[in-house]
Amino acid sequence: MEMNANYTSFVAVGDSFTEGMSDLLPDGSYRGWADLLAARLAARTPGFAYANLAVRGKLIGQIVEEQVGVAAAMRADVVTLVGGLNDTLRPKCDMGRVRGLLDQAVETLAPSCGTLVLMRSPGRSGPVQQRFRPRMEELFAHIDTLAARHGALVVDLYGAEVLADQRMWDVDRLHLTAEGHRRVAEAVWQTLGLDAEDDWRAGLPPAVLPGWGVRRIADLRFARQHLGPWIGRRLTGRSSGDGRPAKRPELAPYEAAAAAAERDGHLPGTGPAPSDRS
Repeated sequence: MEMNANYTSFVAVGDSFTEGMSDLLPDGSYRGWADLLAARLAARTPGFAYANLAVRGKLIGQIVEEQVGVAAAMRADVVTLVGGLNDTLRPKCDMGRVRGLLDQAVETLAPSCGTLVLMRSPGRSGPVQQRFRPRMEELFAHIDTLAARHGALVVDLYGAEVLADQRMWDVDRLHLTAEGHRRVAEAVWQTLGLDAEDDWRAGLPPAVLPGWGVRRIADLRFARQHLGPWIGRRLTGRSSGDGRPAKRPELAPYEAAAAAAERDGHLPGTGPAPSDRS
């Protein structure tokens, strides 16, 4: 794939990570790394166009069925594909099927765009993530293989120690904070061959560990507000993305006014964020 400093269009494909949870804005909408990246690209390229097809909770099969063909038809300069991690978090996961669906997605997207960007998603430190780590690493190894085969770029977020820091993750323990999303946007920006603004891998200051009681209260709150509802949706076959439209379904001009508003912490055209999580 050709590295091009004059990208004129960008399409983001994926799940809640690409939708932008939990980078919450004052108006109740979510921003996220893809919107931040689009704003930066739009600021340097007149007429820049952006679409974000991501929907929270989507499995790789749903991403392939609902988003990949649409994204391919847009013929964008840059397409990002992040998917499959939701599958690895399911109690029963057919990794062979996940790999096959990723093959299908990349084989469709790679010839249709200027630059295809894949990611090794970040992983939060902690016992829950540790349980699913072998599946995640199998997924990432396959992503590396696909990238080499099809000439795609890979952003290695999983290998960045700072993104495993618990302070980079929201209280739901599933989604990055605003600072985490900012760093991901910078990582993709640099992977596209654009000049670095800062070191997105730089570590955080030493952590001050809360007391035992504070940690237990946080654990109980997490279980009640996030883990319990997540398990309930898994048991009933529901998803927080059911019936939800794509964030920006059309590849449309990302006007300078929108880019300026994004930098100020408000993104026009995104709906309010409900309380449910993927």
